[in-house]
Amino acid sequence: MQRFKVGQIVPSSNVTMETEIPTLLRSRETVGDERFTFHSSRMRMKHVTREELARMDGDSDRCALELSDARVDVMGYACLVAIMSMGHGYHRASAERLAKVAEDNGAPAPVITSAGALIEAMHAIGAKRVAVVTPYMKPLAEMVVGYIRHEGIEVADWRALEISDNLKVAAHDPMNLPAIVASMKTDDVDAIVLSACVQMPSLAAVPIVEAQSGKPVITAAIATTWQMLRALNVDTRVPGGGALLSGAY
Repeated sequence: MQRFKVGQIVPSSNVTMETEIPTLLRSRETVGDERFTFHSSRMRMKHVTREELARMDGDSDRCALELSDARVDVMGYACLVAIMSMGHGYHRASAERLAKVAEDNGAPAPVITSAGALIEAMHAIGAKRVAVVTPYMKPLAEMVVGYIRHEGIEVADWRALEISDNLKVAAHDPMNLPAIVASMKTDDVDAIVLSACVQMPSLAAVPIVEAQSGKPVITAAIATTWQMLRALNVDTRVPGGGALLSGAY
């Protein structure tokens, strides 16, 4: 049996990352011989504004250092919009810098950002055109759309739910998502990003939207879990994780 310590760098007001990612990895335990424990360090953020996100990101080095003290096997930085609001390609610089913090502390570990994981996931399933649902205010949502496009993926349609309070993002009912997607133009897309945010719950709606649309459905949490499993050299078959976690990728 393999045992892994999963480190999570979490916005202080985020309550979903520590729910959905463990749910997926516990589901992995039902079909594999791996066992996971979860360890978090928090960086302060209450409202999803560009200013708060930039301040919060400055705290991520401290979080990586704290988690490396626990000798975690992988770290996940789960605030997609914080990364994407820092400029095109920043997910690479962030992951490299945080990995260096852990290495310098004598505890090297791969670092996964939800932003980078989502980009990699879309490329992995061959998605060239996607539809995206975000909880963000429109200016931040536009930034996310621009970031994805800069990575070579066309965003054919997108929705901004315009929720700035991060706790209200977590309180959004995932069962609202199928109707939101049904109102979007998805016939010409290769995949649907049901939640471009690790804080907005979406797991329960993934199978519904996949059945409703006939398209692969991915979320920031699913993509982060997928990238963590790959970094740990663990099979990516996770019941309930949608197409990306079918084990095919």
